[in-house]
Amino acid sequence: MSNKNALASKSCISTTIIALLAIITLFPIVWVALSSFKPQSELFQVPMRFLPAHWTLENYIESLGRGDFPRYFANTAIVSVTSTVIAVVINIMAGYALAKYEFPGRRFCFTVMLATLMIPLQVIMIPIFLQLKRLGMLNSLWGIIIPPAATPTGVFLARQYMTTIPDSLVEASRIDGGGEFFTFRRIIVPIAKPIIATIAIFSFMWRWNDYLWPLIVISKQDRQTLQQALATFVGQLQINWSDLLAMTTITIIPVIAVFLAFQNFFMEGVTAGAVKG
Repeated sequence: MSNKNALASKSCISTTIIALLAIITLFPIVWVALSSFKPQSELFQVPMRFLPAHWTLENYIESLGRGDFPRYFANTAIVSVTSTVIAVVINIMAGYALAKYEFPGRRFCFTVMLATLMIPLQVIMIPIFLQLKRLGMLNSLWGIIIPPAATPTGVFLARQYMTTIPDSLVEASRIDGGGEFFTFRRIIVPIAKPIIATIAIFSFMWRWNDYLWPLIVISKQDRQTLQQALATFVGQLQINWSDLLAMTTITIIPVIAVFLAFQNFFMEGVTAGAVKG
């Protein structure tokens, strides 16, 4: 009984700690969402109120009416979805090749790919910018989509997951006459759904929240993304906090929706390959 009581107390403590961490993590998001329904004057009341005293939708109406919000939203959605699809395809194929194919220099390629994780964007942004200029891709959504489409992180996660898939499945498919594309599409892809979902979540989140690279590539207003539009809400002398909070809440919703849609696969994809490398 003492062992059961000790296990129960440890479980209770762990659950309490996790719950507190979850509350601390979610509090800023919830506060932003609730504050977006407050009038401007209520945001700076002392003492501060967690719930709005007077609920209003004026902040959303004003923020949606400023600029060309539907176009900014559409640009961001196109960039995020297209880049995510390309990233998933490239990363999964690269991870499969590095995990299941034997070719000279395989380990060297994987090591070099991992080494690029230590290179920050600020180091390579000028060469990439000049290359995009030569290709005529500045002020184009493709200039935002193509450069970060395949990431070393995605290839690493895909490769680590692929190593957990038994080689016997691939060999059996080849013995039965299945081609390489058939094996990849009908055997590997269905098994790799967890890591596909994980890469999709990461890629969508990175592209949706990206500000620096679109700021460098895009100068035309009709090609701007939501993050660039958010920056326009911050004036030099004054900030309209109510509208800014409302627009921020709107931009958070798609990221949360994508995560909830793929959450069943997320943890399995992240932890896969942690033991076997």
